[in-house]
Amino acid sequence: MSNRIKRRNFLRQAALGAAGVGLAGTYVPAQTQDIRVGIVGLSVHSAAFSKILNDPQKKDDLQGCRVTALYHPPGNPDVDFTQEQLAGFEKDVVSMGVKMVPTMDEMLALADVVMIETNDGRPHLKEAMPAFKAGKPVFIDKPVAHNLAEVLRIYRIAEEMKVPVFTSSGLRYVDNMHTIDRKKVISADTFSPASLEKSHTDLFWYGIHAVEPLFTVMGPGCKEVVQVQHNDDGDLVVGIWNDGRVGTVRGIRNGKRGFGGTVFTQDNIITLDTFTGYRALVVEIVKFFKTKTPPVPVNETLEIYAFMEAAMKSRKNGGTKVTIAEIFKEAKS
Repeated sequence: MSNRIKRRNFLRQAALGAAGVGLAGTYVPAQTQDIRVGIVGLSVHSAAFSKILNDPQKKDDLQGCRVTALYHPPGNPDVDFTQEQLAGFEKDVVSMGVKMVPTMDEMLALADVVMIETNDGRPHLKEAMPAFKAGKPVFIDKPVAHNLAEVLRIYRIAEEMKVPVFTSSGLRYVDNMHTIDRKKVISADTFSPASLEKSHTDLFWYGIHAVEPLFTVMGPGCKEVVQVQHNDDGDLVVGIWNDGRVGTVRGIRNGKRGFGGTVFTQDNIITLDTFTGYRALVVEIVKFFKTKTPPVPVNETLEIYAFMEAAMKSRKNGGTKVTIAEIFKEAKS
């Protein structure tokens, strides 16, 4: 065989291989490089998200992202998990092929994008800053921070550094949520457990799981907030929207706990589906990492946190109305 023919055959075989056709004529799927996800913090979510993203049997809507490394910084003892819990989370994470690393720099070297999964909102800015400086998109788990001023600071810095940020409660993505047309929603009542953490704005710690679905169906545009009840049994918070619509949040601290809500529309009264797991949220996180566009507009996210801050101020003021505008003004000052 002449050198010219040999070279022609080599080039043909190389081209077929690049196109995904093996030398024997069989199709070979093209290999794509997964987006490498680095995690900061051991928690229920970091273990669950690692299992979902690194599942070898995962479906197409989760393809393209894989957790590669996890760095667990020293925590705050007042909100830390127990050593037994942390050991369990680490076992789950390592079993999914995730490398535990001793420093933030080592985690960043193994990651294209970052998930902040520490349970405490107070160190989130410090934990996110190395990723911001590296230009890596960041998912920050709830709560974004311990108060609204710090939430606004995180988003301001991310905007200045041109780094996309996404946060959300998994309750935004319960099964039937996507079927609800915001334009037809007249009012809504939502509920969730609402345990408190004294270092955080009241509802930030767990009541956010009721506030997020309220805004998911009502949309942004809340004008005033009133804390009607706050005691050992729980919270009742009323929001009044610019167009006169009313939404309520009930936080549960005594008795049967659960997640859910009722949405009143022009055509139907809809009971929100129960929470069944984190998969739907992780699908949205994957989309975010691929597109670098947050699925939830930043203004809506910030209003959710302003709503919760306003509820706490109303509670401290004996149940008086507090406007979202004044809460933003105070937090920015």
